[in-house]
Amino acid sequence: MAIITERTKHKQMSALADYRDNILRHTPVLHHLFIELPVRPSSLGLDEYKAFLMQVKEDFDISHLNLCFAGAEPLRYPSFFELADYAHNLGFMWGMTTNGTLIDSHVARRLADLGMSTVSVRIDGLEKTHNFFRQYSNAYERTMSGIRELVLLDVFKHVQVTTVVDRRNIGDIKRMRKIIADTGVRSWRIMNIESTCYAPVDKKLMLTGDEIKRLMHFIRENRHEPPMEITYGCSHFLGPKLEREVRQWYFLCNAGIYTASIDTEGNILACPDIPRRPELIQGNIKTDRFKNVWEEEYKIFRTDYRKQGKCADCKYYRHCAGDSFHTWDFDKNEPGMCMKGILFK
Repeated sequence: MAIITERTKHKQMSALADYRDNILRHTPVLHHLFIELPVRPSSLGLDEYKAFLMQVKEDFDISHLNLCFAGAEPLRYPSFFELADYAHNLGFMWGMTTNGTLIDSHVARRLADLGMSTVSVRIDGLEKTHNFFRQYSNAYERTMSGIRELVLLDVFKHVQVTTVVDRRNIGDIKRMRKIIADTGVRSWRIMNIESTCYAPVDKKLMLTGDEIKRLMHFIRENRHEPPMEITYGCSHFLGPKLEREVRQWYFLCNAGIYTASIDTEGNILACPDIPRRPELIQGNIKTDRFKNVWEEEYKIFRTDYRKQGKCADCKYYRHCAGDSFHTWDFDKNEPGMCMKGILFK
């Protein structure tokens, strides 16, 4: 791959920042819509999910929209296959995030018949670590079996494994690369563990600065090595040296400008990982038409609200814009994790 100079990166990141500020914040484009499905009864019924999908079809160009079923485990939603069939018949391109444990050959074939295009399966370490994380003694083997069934069909546009790296599994990533690639998966998405007010984690699991550097080095060195692409997740501005080195494009938090989500109670949010704070809930599909919310709300995500405190005078703010919304500390009004001082000065 050709080396991109920091000067070129600066010009391209500046162009992206201009596009974000002058275009996207005024005319956002919905590309990704997440629907979190409950595993227990919630205030939303199947008919309400169907009515919402019909609304979206009526109000948006769904040929450019990726619908993703998410939540604790979409396949545990009792009406999952009926809802997926409805989405497929409406013409949605749809995918899901899953732990993979419920996927056997029959389920994989059924997903294919219902038009599933993409799927992301979570693997968080080698067998012992993954099972401990899931608190389920057979989770790893069932997940790996599910992945193999998905790959074996060879009909899905994208089968991806996602891994959250912490201090328990960072020593296993080289071995994991071979194991995952041997399943036939051709895309591995890696993120570092981080604490947010929505999902706090034990500080003892957080990577040190040196471990984060080690992780980035691993991704950069193996990113395009056959047979599997490796990429870093969507979190964090990584600084002028690492931007474009560990993922396909430059950092841009998509929340509220490209991405929206619906939680299990129908609340309209900007991203599945963003805290469920009152000021971040934009409406509810039981009472609001989503199109109106998308066009008229999301103001906090489309302004320079976060240009304050530590970010106010940062020379990287234009390219970073306060980093990832899902890791922003809304109590302290500062980034919950900033890579400045870790990956760049």
